[in-house]
Amino acid sequence: MMDKYTKLQLIGLYCGVALFLLFMLLPFVEMFLASLRPLEHLFRSPYQLWSDDFSFDAYSKMWETVPLLGRYIFNSVFIAASVTFFTLLFVVPASYAYARLEFPYKAASLSGFLGVNMFAGAVLLIPLYRVLRTLGLLNSYWAMIVPGVAFLIPTGIWLLRAYLEKIPKELEEAAYVDGASRVYTLRRVVLPLATPGLIVVGVTVFITAYAQQFIFAITFNQTRELQPLPAGLYEFIGYQSVTWNEMMAAALVGVLPVMIIFLFLQRYLIAGLTAGAVKE
Repeated sequence: MMDKYTKLQLIGLYCGVALFLLFMLLPFVEMFLASLRPLEHLFRSPYQLWSDDFSFDAYSKMWETVPLLGRYIFNSVFIAASVTFFTLLFVVPASYAYARLEFPYKAASLSGFLGVNMFAGAVLLIPLYRVLRTLGLLNSYWAMIVPGVAFLIPTGIWLLRAYLEKIPKELEEAAYVDGASRVYTLRRVVLPLATPGLIVVGVTVFITAYAQQFIFAITFNQTRELQPLPAGLYEFIGYQSVTWNEMMAAALVGVLPVMIIFLFLQRYLIAGLTAGAVKE
């Protein structure tokens, strides 16, 4: 496909991609540089991109400033992984039903799922708090897992349904002819073919759940040992000063689990995102 472009067009294309990557990665680069600067030199004027006093001291001191930092990172990973597991548990059968079955109000309910995604979590904090208090789930991991699952199920259904619709129905019909049940067909025929789509949905849900923990944590959980990283980062803010370099270092370390997962699943993500993009 690259043969169709002239050299000038390729240069423009690569320049556009480079500009986009620069725009996306520049905040992370600045976070890393801020984590290397001593606190007293963090707001130097004029701004210096590179300095001779860079050091990795913040990456060792942050564990002393916030002793529970490791626990906060674990909590974030655990909550995001739990939200992903339970979301997929509900999304897989629901998406299959929307992709293959016909039932009343199918289109209306799908539109309703889309409408749910238009509400910000802050709008529903008071009703959610009352529900979680009634169920006795406040100040526990469930106080952050249950709202995360509820908000991400609609997104998962929309994403996975579109992927399942691309799987040929003839494969399932052949299994039915051989006497297979619908559940067996889903488990043995459909899901293996839908693995790239499942990974795309799983990673999307995991990243979203990892990023949206703050508002649920500070509202529904007052137990310090159960707080996720976004809420735990507030401990770097003191009464008179903020250790910005240590906070930036902790934030970068907290992002590592997501980056590692993305790198390991990159080829599956590409396969899932591009499936059906080329018409045969």
